[in-house]
Amino acid sequence: MAIFLDENSKVIVQGMTGSEGMKHTQRMLASGTQIVGGVNPRKAGQSVDFDGGVTVPVFGTVAEAVKETGANVSVIFVPPAFAKSAVVEAIDAEVPLAVVITEGIAVKDSAEFYSYAKTNGTTRIVGPNCPGLISPGKSNAGIIPANIAGPGRIGLVSKSGTLTYQMMYELREFGFSSAVGIGGDPIIGTTHIDCLEAFEKDPETDAIVMIGEIGGDAEERAAAYIKEHVTKPVVGYVAGFTAPEGKTMGHAGAIVSGSAGTAAAKQEALEAAGVKVGRTPSATADLMREIMKGLQ
Repeated sequence: MAIFLDENSKVIVQGMTGSEGMKHTQRMLASGTQIVGGVNPRKAGQSVDFDGGVTVPVFGTVAEAVKETGANVSVIFVPPAFAKSAVVEAIDAEVPLAVVITEGIAVKDSAEFYSYAKTNGTTRIVGPNCPGLISPGKSNAGIIPANIAGPGRIGLVSKSGTLTYQMMYELREFGFSSAVGIGGDPIIGTTHIDCLEAFEKDPETDAIVMIGEIGGDAEERAAAYIKEHVTKPVVGYVAGFTAPEGKTMGHAGAIVSGSAGTAAAKQEALEAAGVKVGRTPSATADLMREIMKGLQ
């Protein structure tokens, strides 16, 4: 099992023929992802050859790609100015999962396509400004390196791309059912809570790592959800214990005002919900290592 993505996922890449799209399509193919098409209106009818003897057709629209291939996932590598229209196109084509890798999308655009997806009711958005998600050994939709860790029974949800990679590497001896990078923008599609709910229901996920960061109240809301609904062990890490107050740090959503949104406040909320919180990524990995050894 895995969440949102598995060996049966058929993936198209919007923006596949751009430099980032080409590079990461090659990497996704190398990690076993079923990539069935690319989308570029200017190159419709062409095809692209990748290493390993794979030829991927290019379609003019998402709707056409879905009709011809049965695609149920789109990974979006489209520049910020055009990302909103790309996501809306995926929603209109009723693609069940749209993974928005693009960084620097205007918050107004993200708010509009997120609202449109909610109204439409058929498309789950992961991102924007995220590394995507991977179910090791099954499929990889985005830019997470596939060789960090193999399949296993830990679920990972993270706001940070680089901390996703570090946590997967630190816990590679156990492996992962799925790892989801949800992105650090102020408005995102899939939340910590969405992933916690899915991991709780997944029979092949035994324990969960949740990585948050300063700013906003997503981690506090996740803590409340864990307290009420999650029976599996959860360990957490909150990036930004040393961040100065009132300064935006890295992600657009990571800003602290007063005591709200601080790493300490988030740690307190998580620990009150029974989540063990590490002060560093490595300490967090150690907490999960203890849990997994106890489950074996």
